[in-house]
Amino acid sequence: MDELDEIKRKKMEKMMKDMNKPTAPSIELPDKPVIVTDATIESMASAYPLFILDCWAEWCGPCRMIGPIIEQLAEEMKGQAVFGKLNVDQNMQTANKYRISAIPTLMIFKDG
Repeated sequence: MDELDEIKRKKMEKMMKDMNKPTAPSIELPDKPVIVTDATIESMASAYPLFILDCWAEWCGPCRMIGPIIEQLAEEMKGQAVFGKLNVDQNMQTANKYRISAIPTLMIFKDG
C-alpha cells in the first residue's frame, strides 16, 4: 500500500469513528423571557450558554419601558440567548446576593 492509500484509509477510519460518536442532545431555547425566582436562578443561569436576566419591579417605570424591548430581543435572539425576568420585590434573596440596588438591572450569565 502506498503512502496516499494509507492516508486515505486513516482519514476514512477517523470519519467513521466520528460519525458514531454520540452528539449532545439539543435543547429547545425559549423565544420569550422565562420567569426566574430565588429557587430557580442558579439552575436557569447554568442551563443555558448565554442567559440574560432582567431584574425589575412592577412599580418601576423604566422597567416597564424596557419590558417590551426584552420581549422583542428574546424573539430575535432565539437560539443564541435566553432571557429571564426576576421580580426583585418577590425575590429579595437574589437581589441581595447580587447586590442589586437600582432597577432595571440586566445581568449576563455566560456558561453559568
